[in-house]
Amino acid sequence: MNPMEEIVIAKATLNIGVGESGERLSRAMNLLSNLTGQEPVKTFSKVTNPEFGIRKHQPIACKVTLRGEKADKAIKMVLDGIGNSLREKQFDDQGNVSFGIAEHIDIPGIRYDPDIGIFGMNVSVTFEKPGYRIKRRKIQQKKIPKRHMVKKEETIKYMKDNFQVNIDQE
Repeated sequence: MNPMEEIVIAKATLNIGVGESGERLSRAMNLLSNLTGQEPVKTFSKVTNPEFGIRKHQPIACKVTLRGEKADKAIKMVLDGIGNSLREKQFDDQGNVSFGIAEHIDIPGIRYDPDIGIFGMNVSVTFEKPGYRIKRRKIQQKKIPKRHMVKKEETIKYMKDNFQVNIDQE
């Protein structure tokens, strides 16, 4: 197989949306740093929504971006928590996959801590092939050709082979 056609995980992003700043957000950040060993960053609201009591530019969530071996470990850990099964709908046409876990205590080896509480989280995994750097570089930035894009079927095959994931048809 051509080495330029091999799919790799570019990054995995773990996100906990709290909906408010303050104590709950700091506990969520504490949980993410305990799970990943990396410092999370706050994400801020883009609009004001009085029904939810959210103002523009208010911190309402936190996220961690993992790359390399840390990303593989985190994906494996969260997939074990949801029973190693994903739906075909969770894969997009650009070859990325996003899924969620309702409670972080579903992850094997994680115990309930009354100081932290229970949080759900979203995981987004971005895949790419070698050569995707041309899209991000500063000098002579170019588009990725359509034939070199990661496809949904390739991502599904990668997840089945590397993470032993069951794909449900829906």
